[in-house]
Amino acid sequence: MRHAAPVFLDRRTPPKIATLILLAGLSALTMNIFLPSLPGMADYFGVSYGLMQQSVPLYLALSAALQIVIGPISDRYGRRVVLIGSLVLFLLATVGTLLAPNATIFLIFRMAQAVIASGMALSRAVVRDMVADAEAASMIGYVTMGMSLVPMIGPVIGGILDDAYGWKASFALLLGLGILVLGLVWADLGETANLRRTSLKDQVRTYPSLLGSRRFWGYTLSAAFASGCFFAYLGGAPYVGDKIFGLSSTHVGALFALTAIGYAAGNFLAGRFSVRVGMNRMILLGTVVTSFGMALLALLTLAGLSGPTVFFSLTIFMGLGNGICLPNANAGMLSVRPELAGTASGLGGAILIGGGAGLAAIAGVLMHPGATEMPLILLMLASSIASVIAILFVIRRAHQIGA
Repeated sequence: MRHAAPVFLDRRTPPKIATLILLAGLSALTMNIFLPSLPGMADYFGVSYGLMQQSVPLYLALSAALQIVIGPISDRYGRRVVLIGSLVLFLLATVGTLLAPNATIFLIFRMAQAVIASGMALSRAVVRDMVADAEAASMIGYVTMGMSLVPMIGPVIGGILDDAYGWKASFALLLGLGILVLGLVWADLGETANLRRTSLKDQVRTYPSLLGSRRFWGYTLSAAFASGCFFAYLGGAPYVGDKIFGLSSTHVGALFALTAIGYAAGNFLAGRFSVRVGMNRMILLGTVVTSFGMALLALLTLAGLSGPTVFFSLTIFMGLGNGICLPNANAGMLSVRPELAGTASGLGGAILIGGGAGLAAIAGVLMHPGATEMPLILLMLASSIASVIAILFVIRRAHQIGA
């Protein structure tokens, strides 16, 4: 289905890239803005860091579950109505986090905030609705490059707000931004899906056509393990910064920006070279870059050169590698069955984020009192190596078919 050229604030046309950037950016910001506050939040609610850290994997796990249904629902009813409904529910959940009287209630509403994951998943599907395969990889790269500018400063802002006003300030900011993005989506995002007038049950029946595809699994697992390295980092780095290196919330938040700088650079390279180089080779390049950075970090730590500078600065390789890999891996997932772009985005996203939730939970367990940063580094290295193996499988499969 051909779409009219986007016209800003015209609901009859596809959205401008800026709208998709802000929509996906709010989803990413919700995931990481409060991370420097985790130790302080544990003190506020009178619980252990390990319990409060579960706000990361629980959020990711529900994000994964939601994406299983978000994709088919958006294919059936449209991207626009699903996104607007998700934003309204997100605002209600954010109010709940601010009013929570204890850690249990907070975690419940924190999990409910995961509905904003639709912004990340469906922004990719909207791109795929609008343009073809090679262009989609390039456009997703530019969208996520811009999107990364928001979470790049998220932990920095979160750390400053925590030191100045306490942890609730970050969630108050999310509430205000959510209201603004809801207004923008309402005014600018026209429907892009070619609606499939089938039941959700029939939609779910399309899963075997995706799950039976080796290419779909190869792209999905490559993305899952690449991003899993980052999710493990999200789960363990606040503890490493606060408890092992003795850094303030502001300092930890600022150091998180190093990874995001690498991610923005990787997204730029994906947008610039994906069409010319090809999806598979770009994914391989990205996964190798991440694995190199994590291997170097492990070797330096084993050599006794550990410290906040070494630990946080080398994560820029992880950001760079993921920035190159993920736009292409996501485009690859969606290209397997173009007519099921929303379903593929939701199902692939569920697998990706579900794996990330598991790795974030493992990272939380590894970061117990007295632990060093080494277990977290090895977990990140193992995940990045697995992403290399997954894309090599796709490349081998492509050569076999070509032969």
